[in-house]
Amino acid sequence: MNAPVDFAALKIRQQAAWSTGDYAVIGTTLQIVGESLAEACDLKTDERVLDVAAGNGNATLAAARRGCVVTSADYVGSMLERGAERARAERLDVTFQVADVEALPFGDASFDAVVSTFGVMFAPDHVKSAAELARVVRPGGRIGLANWTPDSLIGRMFKVLGRYVPPPAGVQAPSLWGTEAHLRTLFGDAAAAVHARPLHFTFRYRSAAHFIEVFRTWYGPVNKVFSVQSPEKAEALAGELTELLNGLNRAGPGSLVVPSEYLEVVLTRA
Repeated sequence: MNAPVDFAALKIRQQAAWSTGDYAVIGTTLQIVGESLAEACDLKTDERVLDVAAGNGNATLAAARRGCVVTSADYVGSMLERGAERARAERLDVTFQVADVEALPFGDASFDAVVSTFGVMFAPDHVKSAAELARVVRPGGRIGLANWTPDSLIGRMFKVLGRYVPPPAGVQAPSLWGTEAHLRTLFGDAAAAVHARPLHFTFRYRSAAHFIEVFRTWYGPVNKVFSVQSPEKAEALAGELTELLNGLNRAGPGSLVVPSEYLEVVLTRA
């Protein structure tokens, strides 16, 4: 019989990983995903919107630009600081609050919409996270998600990383959030309707080496995995990532242009 997963200890390790580097360096390149999700959710002026696991605030800004009353939440305070800097630059009025998606400090039915772009999918306890999203949304409200699929570049990259630092036993893969079947199972009767469509975000870098340099410096999970490898293992990991990236590159040898599939989902709260 497998031992129960210690989600509290796992979360502490994850929080430390995401706190390394500076996610905003990569996160700001994903802004178009937040804009698309805001449109898919049909956000309206004065609606109360919560951006969960908000990172540096892509969905936060998209909602605020549409006149919503936005709360931006993440359990890594330094990420929220980056979002706050961006909001101030655009003179957008946003509330920023450190909060854990698995224990949101908000009352039931507090929001008209809850959104998350490549955020909640990385919380370790899928069931608890989904329950919290559903709890804080009013009946008839929307839950909007953008999640990497298992076969996306990011999904496949995490599989490579898992060969060097295996994921904890018993923890579901984050990329399961990028499958409609898993979302229907997680939300169950809490979702009156589920609308999902596969989309692609395109990563653009000079080369595979440039991509790896940026991600191992600034993207917390990649940074952490590289940091615990011997020089030989780090070289092997870089080699595997290079092979993955070059195999997906549609730009030829002069640049790196790699589409990465994600699932854009809007669930209507029952």
